[in-house]
Amino acid sequence: MATAVATAPLAGHEAVAARYLEVDPVYAETRSIRLLGFVFFLLSDCVLFGAFIFAYVYLRISAPTWPPFVGNHRLPWFDTAFAALNSIVLFGSGVTMHFALENWKHLNRQKFYRWLIATIILGLGFLLGQAHEWTGVLRGGVTWPGSTMGASFFTLTGMHGFHVFVGVCYLTVLGLQARRGIYTGSKYFGLTAGTLYWHFVDVIWVVLFTLFYVW
Repeated sequence: MATAVATAPLAGHEAVAARYLEVDPVYAETRSIRLLGFVFFLLSDCVLFGAFIFAYVYLRISAPTWPPFVGNHRLPWFDTAFAALNSIVLFGSGVTMHFALENWKHLNRQKFYRWLIATIILGLGFLLGQAHEWTGVLRGGVTWPGSTMGASFFTLTGMHGFHVFVGVCYLTVLGLQARRGIYTGSKYFGLTAGTLYWHFVDVIWVVLFTLFYVW
């Protein structure tokens, strides 16, 4: 009698939870390989940014004066303050993405969607802020186009902005996939990869903000 009870199928939400937490053996075996491949992808992106950052630092150190043109100076303090505020928006999105992944791990799907949507909105807010800053710099009489400083600024911040845009699209796709039931409580590598990518974008911005607004 006890054996019959122990082997009886689960009913209702217990059966759903059991399927949700069921481990896919193929996924379990390949997860570490997928993670390693994604880490190599992020490292290749680090090489890309690192090459441009090294070139900027070298040109700046070797220049007799900086900025390397007459009649200009650093960005005005209000542009730096706006960039700092925009940075807080981006770093806040890193926090919300962390909570999104943690809630998925703990099977809080509704909270996951709320945190993910918050991350996407903050990412879009950062992009709008960067677009506003670019138009302000170009309209403000700053003679950066054609200069070493201007080329470095627009290239690096533009590359970073493109990565943020790709990240927003990526997170949107992840949310749609989660809605379709592609991810489960034990199978969610896509969400992990999305979180790692978003944190990578945050780290790169720390470096760029230091180079162009602090240094």
